[in-house]
Amino acid sequence: MHNSNLKNYKKIHSGKVRDIYEIDNNTLLIVTTDRISVFDKVLPNIIPEKGIILNEISNFWFKRYKNLIPNHIIDYDINSLEISKDEIKEIAQRSITVKKLKTFPIEAIVRFYLSGSGYNEYLKDGYVCGIKLPKGLRQSEKLPEPIFTPSTKANVGDHDLNITHDSCINIIGKNNFEFIKKISIEIFNDAFLYLKERGIILSDTKFEFGFDSKDNIFLIDEVLTPDSSRFWLEKDYKIDCSPKSLDKQYIRDYVKFSGWTDDQDLPSLPDDIIRNTTEKYKYIRKIIQND
Repeated sequence: MHNSNLKNYKKIHSGKVRDIYEIDNNTLLIVTTDRISVFDKVLPNIIPEKGIILNEISNFWFKRYKNLIPNHIIDYDINSLEISKDEIKEIAQRSITVKKLKTFPIEAIVRFYLSGSGYNEYLKDGYVCGIKLPKGLRQSEKLPEPIFTPSTKANVGDHDLNITHDSCINIIGKNNFEFIKKISIEIFNDAFLYLKERGIILSDTKFEFGFDSKDNIFLIDEVLTPDSSRFWLEKDYKIDCSPKSLDKQYIRDYVKFSGWTDDQDLPSLPDDIIRNTTEKYKYIRKIIQND
């Protein structure tokens, strides 16, 4: 599925991967498509089954952490919606109904290994998001402890920017910052140990949070998926490179080394890259669900 189209409901937002519909004043329906984005742009291809896989993985983690922090999911009978049987069949495995919340305009990123934009920032002056790190760290090297490295949340086509803790506090307030930082690291630490027992290194991940009219904070969007995280096979891990991954870094690397430049549209993906990506996503789902 590249795009969803529910005739009886208003699509209020179409993001890089998810389409959002308004069910009523308090409820939204989120449909996770098979679109995939890298470098804050959406690729022309789809990754078959990706939306279903992301939905199942997120639901697993939402359930695991529901007693730690409330999430936005509402129990809702999809058959009660004013949609056709064909539409139900199309979205049933890739959709959730959620509370309508306001979203904090930051991405809550936790890193335990120095990779991606964090490594690039470190190379400039030894800091990541204003946090001074030890000298001489190499690409993909493990940090002394997980660090909270927030970024802005950009629109499609714009780039997310890493920000300091002070900048994040200016955006969302000190109390919200402290809570989100604490809960993000707490979830990360639990997931890191869970995955390590299964031979997977959780290098870094991104969380998003929202709040209601009473300023209660909720975990939203997606949780610990191969779209929002770097997953490495522990047996293949090594530094000074981008380790073999079970996430969309595989596509980032393909695009990066294809000759693409930031001022161009993203290239189409070859069939083998698409097929391999689906298999990677299926594999990490199997490990996470402990099948």
